[in-house]
Amino acid sequence: MKNIILFTICLFACISVATAQDFVFQTFKDRRVINSHSVETLPKRKLDIRISHRFGDMFGDNGGVSTFFGLENVADVLIGAEYGITDNWDVGLYRAKGAGQFPGGSAGLRQLFNGMLKYRALRQTTDNSMPFTLTFVGVATISAAEKANSSGDDAPAVISEFPNFSDRMAYHFQAIIGRKFSNGFSLQIQPGYTHRNLVAEADENGIFSLGIATRIQISKVFGIVADATFPFSSVRSEDEAFFADLYGLENFEGRFYPALGIGLEIETGGHVFQVNFTNATGLMETDYIPYTTSDWTQGEFRIGFTISRLFNL
Repeated sequence: MKNIILFTICLFACISVATAQDFVFQTFKDRRVINSHSVETLPKRKLDIRISHRFGDMFGDNGGVSTFFGLENVADVLIGAEYGITDNWDVGLYRAKGAGQFPGGSAGLRQLFNGMLKYRALRQTTDNSMPFTLTFVGVATISAAEKANSSGDDAPAVISEFPNFSDRMAYHFQAIIGRKFSNGFSLQIQPGYTHRNLVAEADENGIFSLGIATRIQISKVFGIVADATFPFSSVRSEDEAFFADLYGLENFEGRFYPALGIGLEIETGGHVFQVNFTNATGLMETDYIPYTTSDWTQGEFRIGFTISRLFNL
């Protein structure tokens, strides 16, 4: 009888190990790509303290030698933490300066508190019985900025007037579908929806978007990551003439652009260090998806990095 019990325990232990090994690990090395979330979640009872930095334009009118290629300017900074409730559930809380703006330079939301919930619903297996990983992300943002006094003549300034407390809020929801095709190549797509309770004249409260991200391993230590997020918005597809007419300006140059990023990952003793370049100024989805107005072709991209430290709780 004891032998049967011992055999049963060993059998269940072997099944558990086999089941755990059926999953594909590290579709991406981190829970962020550059601007986008990845399909990855924190392990259970892990605390991740993160500090992210975005500097100023490297080139263009606001970059170059005079600003040490943007390093003397800070576009956005974010500090906060995420916690793994289970291996598939993350919660997070972040504070960000906020950096998004309208064409012409008027500011979007500032002084942002961001709550995040992330859930991995499906996970890719090695036998392809589940060919992809599916993760959901929800973000809620509230602005703590001081209420502005505006005459109402400047349309973009209405974003910080906050007639009601709810006007300080913005939300983002997305599904991330990713697959690790090999040890050297991973790909994901992320359809999303961003809603802002208060927007400027002629803008849209709700914006659908589609993102794509990839990771390419080029050596044992180095990897290349890239992502792009494209908002589906009639306003964001307009040219400079539309905004010149909207804001009543002459010789106006400015519009919205997709958020594009590329970076180099370096694995160092269990930690991943990343240096990236992107035209997005904001660090959270509720900021960079609606408000990216920097143009890669004009040198309006910036260097960024993230410091991340994991703790066992």
